[in-house]
Amino acid sequence: MTTSEIKITPELIRAHGLSPEEYEKIKSILSREPNLTELGMFGVMWSEHCSYKNSKPILKLFPTQGPKLLVRAGEENAGIIDIGEGLAICFKIESHNHPSAIEPFQGAATGVGGILRDIFTMGARPVLLMNSLRFGSLEKPHNRRLFRGVVAGIAHYGNCIGVPTLGGEVYFQNCYEGNPLVNVMCLGIVNKDAIVKGKASGGGNPVYYVGATTGRDGLGGAAFASRELTEESQEDRPAVQVGDPFMEKLLLEACLELTQTDALVGMQDLGAAGLTCGTCETASRGHSGIQIDIAKVPRRETEMTPYEVMLSESQERMFIIAKRGKEKIVEDIFTKWDLHAVKIGEVKDGNEMRVFEEGRLVAEVPARALADEGPVYRREEKEPGYLKALQKLDLSKITEPKDFQEVLKKFLSHPSIASKAWVWQQYDHMVRTDTVFYPGHDAALIRIKGTQKGIAVSTDCNSLYCYLDPYEGGKIAVAEAARNVACSGAVPIGVTNCLNFANPMKPEIFWQFHRAVEGMAEACRALKIPVTGGNVSFYNESPAGAIYPTPTVGVAGLLENIENRVPSFFQNEGDLIFLLGETFEEIGGTFYLTVWHGLEQGLPPRLELDREVRLQEFILEQARASRLVSCHDLSEGGLALALAESTFNPAKSMGAICDHLDLIPAKIREDALYFGESQSRAVISVHPEDKEAVIQAAQHHKLPIYLIGKVDGNLLQIGDRIRLSVSELRSLYENAIPEKMKT
Repeated sequence: MTTSEIKITPELIRAHGLSPEEYEKIKSILSREPNLTELGMFGVMWSEHCSYKNSKPILKLFPTQGPKLLVRAGEENAGIIDIGEGLAICFKIESHNHPSAIEPFQGAATGVGGILRDIFTMGARPVLLMNSLRFGSLEKPHNRRLFRGVVAGIAHYGNCIGVPTLGGEVYFQNCYEGNPLVNVMCLGIVNKDAIVKGKASGGGNPVYYVGATTGRDGLGGAAFASRELTEESQEDRPAVQVGDPFMEKLLLEACLELTQTDALVGMQDLGAAGLTCGTCETASRGHSGIQIDIAKVPRRETEMTPYEVMLSESQERMFIIAKRGKEKIVEDIFTKWDLHAVKIGEVKDGNEMRVFEEGRLVAEVPARALADEGPVYRREEKEPGYLKALQKLDLSKITEPKDFQEVLKKFLSHPSIASKAWVWQQYDHMVRTDTVFYPGHDAALIRIKGTQKGIAVSTDCNSLYCYLDPYEGGKIAVAEAARNVACSGAVPIGVTNCLNFANPMKPEIFWQFHRAVEGMAEACRALKIPVTGGNVSFYNESPAGAIYPTPTVGVAGLLENIENRVPSFFQNEGDLIFLLGETFEEIGGTFYLTVWHGLEQGLPPRLELDREVRLQEFILEQARASRLVSCHDLSEGGLALALAESTFNPAKSMGAICDHLDLIPAKIREDALYFGESQSRAVISVHPEDKEAVIQAAQHHKLPIYLIGKVDGNLLQIGDRIRLSVSELRSLYENAIPEKMKT
């Protein structure tokens, strides 16, 4: 029986993630019943993963315009920002959560491969990778297996293809027990006049399939990512793709070489939804029709049906629209790189997407109906019932520690805080020789060869803040990622995000999503950073429960002169240490409250955006004036942890004597002073001769500044509560994760 002869039943409709109402809409569009291939095409393209049908109305809250934007959010595979001198940066972050939960190595590896293709399909050469990873506790063997597999998958793909992975963030929290998060970010550089769009235009122009062969791996991957993980999800292993980074390296070079010719009209990655996505999205963007013959698609498996060929998510494949008469240029380039380049169809006038198999029509659908005209919902939302009770925190019942030193040591031994060298030492972070800051700094930093420019990147999100107050947590995620970039000396110029939430059909989850986006959007507007694109990942829950709301933010920044970069660690004996910003009695939602007192409750710190703006303006001004020797933002663990981390200079540990905490005028509990996480703060070190200039500049920006100590010796001394050997602290910090991973 052929796919066109299979009867469409209610069970089959549900299996494709479609509601009865959506099926009726499909029949209305087609003026008939769809066949199985068409049903599958609608199923993947109308899934949340591809269509954003539940999130589109909320995503419109983001500011997406700016004077330097060349490609805006939603227009193409990734956003692009002008950085001057004829150059632009192209960047995006996406998730591969569900595949990584089922098959951690391949799930993470193909996540890297997919985000790389999103960048080079725009004509940009990928120059760096970042990631944001979340797992359950490392005390459990299952989580250690996932962690080990995900890191190995990221390392394998990035190292083989020759793009440096420069860091990111890794957290271990119980809420990710059954549903780890694997978010990968890539940034590329492109000449402004060489940007490639993913569109099919010009009737009669040939359409090429290039790259690897098509198999059955990845079938239904987009639909798989649009439902919750269950005990039976192991059966979905066929939905996890298999990657080949060596093939992708050839594909990258061939595609970039093609962009240097006049033979190219458009290019599209065959990622989620495979050929279905490549055909309908390029045709829709080009306001055209398209026709292909899948009998010509190179395959590595026999007897594949049209359904399987159109929905396969096999990796390392691209869709090329060439200029008629330039076919030989395309074919010669891909032959040179030992890759398939097969003409499988052509652009047509009109708006129909037609799929043939050896002359037999197997699917006929309006391209825009698949790509842009799917259903859009505004889901019911309701404040979660847990919220008001959890936000209450009676400080009188929170006893201050007897030994602040033990608190700091416990922080440094916790895998969420401890050195991630076990992770990044598996990554080739020096390939391409452009890396300026090794992993471990507040932000990654690379140079752009042939210029004085540098690009800084940071990923960030505190999911506990978002759980306790999604609006404030969303604001803070943007502010802290931007602050990390500013602390390196770079001006934040663009935001990409990966919005990881649970099931949007649950009103409490949709409320979390809406409030977090509102907070993020407000921070973006205040900091004047446009959102260039990203990814929504819903249904992140398992039998163990829903994850905490995790709107991961990636911020890219521009450093006009790489010589003005600012490291995160103390550099010289005798330098003065200043605390910037106000400290309040805020311990709700903090790492301290969670780790020392075992409580995940209270209101998280409040973020006043005007304070954040003043802080970042001051840091950037002083960086340009070359007055900052080091700069490290305050986040989890507060002042004590920031000072400890600042002593861990990779070249040589630096002690610090900070015995002037009495100059901080805050009348607050000591634990809040040492471990509170008040926002818009940073620790800087400066040469003694720059002391007065720095103080006057802070006063000009109406920014509180306190001289709390100096870089000196081999001890970390903070007030009269902490006096510890830096070597002891560093040993705890560096050995925590390796010790856990021995078992």
